[in-house]
Amino acid sequence: MFELKEDHQMLCQMMRDFVAKEIEPHAAEWDQKAEFPRDLYRKLGELGIMGVCIPEAYGGSGMDLLSLALAVEEIARADGSAALTVASHNSLCSGHIALAGNEQQKKKYLPALASGQKLGAWGLTEPGSGSDAAGMRTKAVKTEGGWILNGSKIFITQGSVGDIAVILASTDAQKKQHGISAFIVELPCKGFSVGRHLDKAGMRASDTAELFLDDVFVPDENLLGELNAGFTDTLKILDRGRVTIGSLALGLGESALDHAIKYSAERRQFQTRLCDFEALQQMIAESHAELEAARLLLFKAADRQANGQSFCKEAAEAKLLASEAATRACNRAIQIHGGYGYSKEFPVERLWRDAKLCEIGEGTSEILRLVISRRILKGA
Repeated sequence: MFELKEDHQMLCQMMRDFVAKEIEPHAAEWDQKAEFPRDLYRKLGELGIMGVCIPEAYGGSGMDLLSLALAVEEIARADGSAALTVASHNSLCSGHIALAGNEQQKKKYLPALASGQKLGAWGLTEPGSGSDAAGMRTKAVKTEGGWILNGSKIFITQGSVGDIAVILASTDAQKKQHGISAFIVELPCKGFSVGRHLDKAGMRASDTAELFLDDVFVPDENLLGELNAGFTDTLKILDRGRVTIGSLALGLGESALDHAIKYSAERRQFQTRLCDFEALQQMIAESHAELEAARLLLFKAADRQANGQSFCKEAAEAKLLASEAATRACNRAIQIHGGYGYSKEFPVERLWRDAKLCEIGEGTSEILRLVISRRILKGA
């Protein structure tokens, strides 16, 4: 649990080499232009990173959750947006099909997703319902040969660039969250349209859009999982997603710490290096200790998942600690850089903007505290 296996170490080195060549030199420009680098994900697909956990039988790499987390962490050190795209593609759309799909659905959709030739989107959040899934207003009504979907979604990652979307819709409003089903929607299709592209503070090179469904027909064979079991499956998917978002946060925080250490060793004030001032040493120590603690929790959650154990609480704890530790590490890094840290001359301001999203996506910090406390009290 505390030492990475050889295959995990090899994966990390492969990702470091790839990131240094293909991502790090371009990350600032992608962020500035809010540019989605589509070709990057084809290259990552060739490496097997767009289908890390997908079984080899469906074109994936057949690796474990820890492997995905490590890949996301390495990418996040250079670019939070690219890491978010990889995390969401693997954990949400592809992950949902791998978890709940039947054999026909897996064979039809997973190979193209795993190769990076097609990108996946996942539609849960709506303008009036985020954490409150019971408030979902998108409806799916049965018709001959399939379903008719009407509604809207917002904050959808890969929303305007996705080729395959998993859309959550209410199929039995009286059952609230227990009356939600999932559907695979092939894009583009009649009645499906993209609204606003969200102009975000951070993760600017990650595509985030508003979606509209106006009498979208979905055939019966594209019902994903059991009828009315969409929310139950969603909770399982979010557990895995929280590990990857936690790893994304960890990578951002570690990168901020690395930049802070380098800057404090080079910058002098009063003929003294910044890193020789005790106040800054305390800031560096706090960031390092918090990020190390988050890493251990992430490893624990991934280990429990690999062993078939419940990891809902552990995933929530890991994501909560990692996301908040990353934000604090980025805050400290900017403080150590002083005025330069608040400018775009150094990457810490971009890391700072990106890190905040990790406290919101895949369950806000407030929701995660509820998840954790309920799990604890359930056994009290």
